[in-house]
Amino acid sequence: MDMRTRVNTALKQAMKDRAASRLATLRLINAAIKDMEIAARGDGEEITIADSDILAILSKMTKQRNESARAYEEGGRLDLAERELEEIAIIEEFLPKQLAEDEVVDAIRAAVAGTGANSIRDMGKVMGALKSKYTGQMDFGKVGPLVKDQLCSGGDC
Repeated sequence: MDMRTRVNTALKQAMKDRAASRLATLRLINAAIKDMEIAARGDGEEITIADSDILAILSKMTKQRNESARAYEEGGRLDLAERELEEIAIIEEFLPKQLAEDEVVDAIRAAVAGTGANSIRDMGKVMGALKSKYTGQMDFGKVGPLVKDQLCSGGDC
């Protein structure tokens, strides 16, 4: 079952269950997917969004909510932070399992070897390979410095 169908099925179930907060979050996901489709249309032709694009949307939504929750906690608004964390839990139901730290390091090593990268100039190739294979499974904001460390281990930086 593709991601779009999974989201729509969960949305219908939330309506039946009268789960208001879950329904609101699923509607936000659906709206973000539709926004991306509208933006991709361009010339008026129908374009379906790939699962990898939906995973990127969900990852972005999770990151935004993590930042918001952190800001709310710092501001003493624990009720709002809790709501953001609940939304994250719902969004993460549709994301693949996150890789453990050692799995991320192994994936980086494999991508460096697979692309033939040997200097920091090849970082884009390595990141592209990782994004194509591991979208939604790792935080690329944290992966970037690890890739840089791996490429700079030869002393080229």
